Amino acid sequence: MFRTPLSLPHIARRAARFVAAFALPLGLAACAGGPELPPATYTAAAEQPSEEYRIGPLDDITIHVWRNPELSAEKVKVRPDGRLTIPLVQDIPAVGKTATELQDYIAGELAKYIEQPIVSVIVNTPGGTYDQRVRVVGSTEQPASLPYQANMTVLDAMIAVGGLGEFASGNRAKLIRLDRESGTQKEYRLRLADLLKRGDASANVMLSPGDTIIIPESRF
Repeated sequence: MFRTPLSLPHIARRAARFVAAFALPLGLAACAGGPELPPATYTAAAEQPSEEYRIGPLDDITIHVWRNPELSAEKVKVRPDGRLTIPLVQDIPAVGKTATELQDYIAGELAKYIEQPIVSVIVNTPGGTYDQRVRVVGSTEQPASLPYQANMTVLDAMIAVGGLGEFASGNRAKLIRLDRESGTQKEYRLRLADLLKRGDASANVMLSPGDTIIIPESRF
């Protein structure tokens, strides 16, 4: 039994339905991961101080007490429990404090022993508290928890972790960010393949302290 050959218009309609059947899930996949963040800018005016740095565990700190060198301490490391010790003052709570808050605290403790101490604190090797770090996980060469730096971008983070993994689906990556005002997490779509493989600068976005970048593997 012979079938009647399909006409060109009939073939075109079938092809259109075939393409539409695949276009819908692909379109949904492209939109997955929430809205996109605005592109990072590279102008000098965009360089702005970030929120004030807070001391983290294992940070290396220099404490100088004016006119009292015997009470000063060079390169004191914050212990894993978040405390440090200097002459006359032990178990100083350091983690979570800014340099200004720490020097005020130390000055208050030293005031029990000397008159009107003037203290300065310098953070030599900042690592930051855990809630300030940027985490990159999933299909990347070197998943890592990175200390946040002012004006840090997604590109900076991806360079630090060695780029995408062999089977990474970079344009399905997402960024999880805590909205500190509402206390809720928000999810944003990232286009890492466009950024790293096609050089699309519009896919580079600014990071915030505490951001998490999640990179899935390709589905096929």
